[in-house]
Amino acid sequence: MMMMKSCLAIASLLASATAFAPASNSVRTSVAVSLFGNELGAQAPLNYYDPLGICKNADQARFDSLRETEIKHGRASMLAVVGYLTTAAGVRLPGMESMKGGFECLDLKDVPFEVRGTLPLTLGCIGFLEMFMRDFTGTGEFPGDYRNAGKNDYGWNRFDDATKLKKRAIELNNGRAAMMGILGIMVHEQMGNLDAIGLPSP
Repeated sequence: MMMMKSCLAIASLLASATAFAPASNSVRTSVAVSLFGNELGAQAPLNYYDPLGICKNADQARFDSLRETEIKHGRASMLAVVGYLTTAAGVRLPGMESMKGGFECLDLKDVPFEVRGTLPLTLGCIGFLEMFMRDFTGTGEFPGDYRNAGKNDYGWNRFDDATKLKKRAIELNNGRAAMMGILGIMVHEQMGNLDAIGLPSP
């Protein structure tokens, strides 16, 4: 628990360190703001927010690569939060009723051999899906667009441009919230106070 508290303290210090950045760094940051300040996701209350200066020397291709990574992590985190809350509610697959909830389910020493096989199977499925989460044809309209110019556009083209932008912003913000959410759940589980955020202890 002490290590977790130390990590949180260090993260807080890093986030606030930009207030004391040298002037030259501020100039580079203002250049990044002028380049990416109008990108999707730069919105109130923080507008363009890059406290660690990751994009200070980035071009559009680098920004798009980072945005695609952010979207992928957001999508995975949304699934993680839903999965965590589902198991916290007591839902289990048949034969897995005795499995612990939360991240303690990764402690497999007290579970039957058949159940242990589900972990590599799950990780294998995730890896398999990751192979297809790419823009193979180069026809993606934006980072994270993996329709690959198939015959079925999944209804996306029936929206006007303003609605498309709104839906992309919703996904981006939900992904950001989910990333913070699953991180918060992990921290609270390690600290042993899940009840503070309304979740049962595993």
